[in-house]
Amino acid sequence: MKLLAFVPIKLTLLLIIGILIGYYFPFDLRYAIGLTLFFFITLGIVYQFEQNKKRVLFGYTTALTTISLGIFIIINAQPKAHTYHYSKLKQTESSVWHLQIREVLKPTIFSERYIATIQHIDSSYATGKLLLSNNHVDSMPSLQVDDELLSTAQLSKISLPLNPYQFNYKKYLGQLGIYHQIKLTSDNYITKGKESKTIYGIAATARNHIIKKLEYQGFEPEELGVIQALLLGQRNDISKETYDNYKNAGAVHILALSGLHIGILLLVLQFLLRPLEYLPQGKKISLLLTVLLLWGFALLAGLSASIVRACTMFSFVAYALYLNRPSNTFNILALSMFFILLFINPNLLFQVGFQMSYAAVLAIVWIYPLLQKFWYPKLKPLRYIWQLLSVSVAAQLGVLPISLFYFHQFPGLFFISNLLIIPALGFILGTGILVIILSLIDQLPSRLAWFYNEIISYMNAVVAWVARQENFIFKHISFDGKQLLLAFLVLILFVLVFTKTKFKRLALFLGSILCFQCYTIYQEIRMASQSEVLLLHQTRNTLLVERIGTSATIYASDTTRSQVPITDLKIGKRLNTIKYDTLANSYLVHGKSLIVIDSLGIYPTEKREGSLLLTNSPKVNLDRLISTTNPSQIIADGSNYISYIKRWRATCLKRKIPFHYTGEKGFYKFK
Repeated sequence: MKLLAFVPIKLTLLLIIGILIGYYFPFDLRYAIGLTLFFFITLGIVYQFEQNKKRVLFGYTTALTTISLGIFIIINAQPKAHTYHYSKLKQTESSVWHLQIREVLKPTIFSERYIATIQHIDSSYATGKLLLSNNHVDSMPSLQVDDELLSTAQLSKISLPLNPYQFNYKKYLGQLGIYHQIKLTSDNYITKGKESKTIYGIAATARNHIIKKLEYQGFEPEELGVIQALLLGQRNDISKETYDNYKNAGAVHILALSGLHIGILLLVLQFLLRPLEYLPQGKKISLLLTVLLLWGFALLAGLSASIVRACTMFSFVAYALYLNRPSNTFNILALSMFFILLFINPNLLFQVGFQMSYAAVLAIVWIYPLLQKFWYPKLKPLRYIWQLLSVSVAAQLGVLPISLFYFHQFPGLFFISNLLIIPALGFILGTGILVIILSLIDQLPSRLAWFYNEIISYMNAVVAWVARQENFIFKHISFDGKQLLLAFLVLILFVLVFTKTKFKRLALFLGSILCFQCYTIYQEIRMASQSEVLLLHQTRNTLLVERIGTSATIYASDTTRSQVPITDLKIGKRLNTIKYDTLANSYLVHGKSLIVIDSLGIYPTEKREGSLLLTNSPKVNLDRLISTTNPSQIIADGSNYISYIKRWRATCLKRKIPFHYTGEKGFYKFK
């Protein structure tokens, strides 16, 4: 099948090229508008005077117009490009921020978090989004979607990662259009209630009402958390242990409302609404009701990015089924992607959920039929199992490079959890919707509630059993962006060879494997030839790392608390061997001394060329210490009190000595 022969596929690819150009090489919005208008006018002129619409000139003009449209929509989608964005307006220390809560995020151990939209700054209209947080110890009331508040708090920047290869939360929020945060305290804001209702607030109110009704039905906490995730898109109440089990079992997609759930819901609705097709105009009525119910479900689930793109995709699928042309699936997917990127949000292209969702669906559409042709069992039970396994394998192949790039692990037994859960997921979702409806009208039988709780409990138990087979969970896999692209190239060429074996395709496939291997070996050799000494940041701990090639020695004051930053470093630096040792009082780093001063406050009395490392809040007179040892710089890590850091920084500023605090500037690399 020549996919590029289809116009929607070509237009979608061109739009994506334009989005990538505008994202990585941004320029002024006015120029983007001018460029897009110029190409649209040119296209109109060519269309008017070109007799043959299939000629090269018309094709090239259409391509350039679509690319320019992609550039425009991605630049226009950046909040900072707009005139009334808060970053372009005058602000003072006494400015009053009028905010409205848009989304309630999962709370952390220390605080509750929200995403808020800006309504006004003082009396001036403003736009933009902020991250809000309040401390649990302040005992402030929780905020809800659509709550409005006035705050005099100061904006603060969102911190960059403090350790190498750590998850970049600042970049992630930046893709959502959030660049600053506000920390709420009991004396810097007041609430105004819900002065204006939005569609998000209505959905949140309905969702909270359903959750309260379900809580009265006696569901166990773990099961209730999974029910909320499956049916309402709320994962805030799922414990970390349960979530990790689903992730390690390769079944975490079950907890995220996405194409899988909407696809199953579409099949259920098609079945339930089939009697309407016998009425006059029944097919149109069935289509309209199907789309309305899909989007009603999306509204109830909070209109998250994943649910919006899934509903958009399957709305196109429902229309194709109405036209009785469901076979041209690639066109449907391309049209849904084009519509989502053009009219909803082009920034979705850079979100992992969007990438994995479309990669999985495209892989199923492309690879699944090939697997069915490869083997078609005659026995119906065996054929059914093979079909489920084929879908699971196809989806996993599609998302494998993305999963390795973002999560650096691969669940080897993914097919077991999918084979046991996916066939029953339609029943679970259908029964769950019935449970919600009956609970809302206070007519839910206790036996049905108990039965549904047992089903979810069984599903959790199956997932937990698969997750416990740790020998089949491949973790800490080093995989970078170039390997991601090369892996997709290998996968595409492999499918082409599997479709129809030709010498040219086989040669390209083997060549792509060779390129992937050469690049991987090159990275291994490059890392093996390097050495470095790093001081990582961790609260209440000191982590000094000496890396020689692919081996590292960790000198730590508490080796039991160092797993997370060391794991990130292991993946990024492709480490094979890690050893732990206790922290000593002094080291020789690149020919210069490094004196470690801990809580005992003991230090040498002679002058040495090198650095001082302050750990565990030593009670020393830093001014006298500098005079005694004459260090070239002073470094403080995350094991020190903030009050000590402020005092040491002032002393170093007075003595004109470089001061590096890992809690602000991040990890330190000794040069």
